[in-house]
Amino acid sequence: MTATLELLSTHACFGGEQRYYRHASDATGLPMRVSVYLPPKALAGAPVPALVYLAGLTCTEDTFPTKAGAQRLAAELGLALIAPDTSPRGAGIAGEAEAWDFGVGAGFYLDATQAPWSAHWRMESWLLAELLPALADELPIDGTRLGLTGHSMGGHGALTLALRHPGRFRSLSAFAPICAPTRCPWGEKAFTGYLGADRAAWAAHDATELMSGHQAAPYPAGILIDQGLDDKFLAEQLHPHLLEAACQAAGQTLTLRRHAGYDHGYYFVQTFMDDHLRHHARQLAG
Repeated sequence: MTATLELLSTHACFGGEQRYYRHASDATGLPMRVSVYLPPKALAGAPVPALVYLAGLTCTEDTFPTKAGAQRLAAELGLALIAPDTSPRGAGIAGEAEAWDFGVGAGFYLDATQAPWSAHWRMESWLLAELLPALADELPIDGTRLGLTGHSMGGHGALTLALRHPGRFRSLSAFAPICAPTRCPWGEKAFTGYLGADRAAWAAHDATELMSGHQAAPYPAGILIDQGLDDKFLAEQLHPHLLEAACQAAGQTLTLRRHAGYDHGYYFVQTFMDDHLRHHARQLAG
């Protein structure tokens, strides 16, 4: 059954509307939140393509609309913007608030299989089975023309969900993503907590491993990734070179841009956001 959306607030923005919604999720068993930007074309009644943005550690559904600076160009391109919250909240798990900031507790955009997280941390099911269908049903959004992007942990989510569900999304990009979580401390901590000690189960949520399993390019129009070279997490946590090699082996076109002087924060995201919006608008056209 499609989730019913509760409108919390609406804000005029570049001729469109920035909206915030909440709904009761069957997948997580908790209230979940999402922000949606509708461009002027959508408010006029025409179904528009949408870009889904997955945020990173410590973020919420409010981070992207207030920090990324995406609405102006999205209004011009006729592109809706969807930014879900990054995790369930208020589950009452001991140490939940502290754990959320440091790995286990943050959503990582997967369905947990290990207690205590498995009862509520079902982000993949929430996003794909509940939230996106609900938005396409209730809003002027064309659910057949969806792009996926994200930052850091959300970049990991964008890459893995797009590769796990080929055909569900028509375009893909990421900002400073965790590209090989089975080989970095963030991923090892989260996957141990969510999926257990069997590392074989982890590969299904690792973008590099997933790409290595493809015999042909899953996104023939190309994937875009931007990475700052002054990112303090680059060497230990992100490993874009591993995904780059896997893409090359699979014949997947990847534009991996490395930028001197840029770090991991939203000044970096803002700088290259327009390029990502145009990348998705081109592939979602028609």
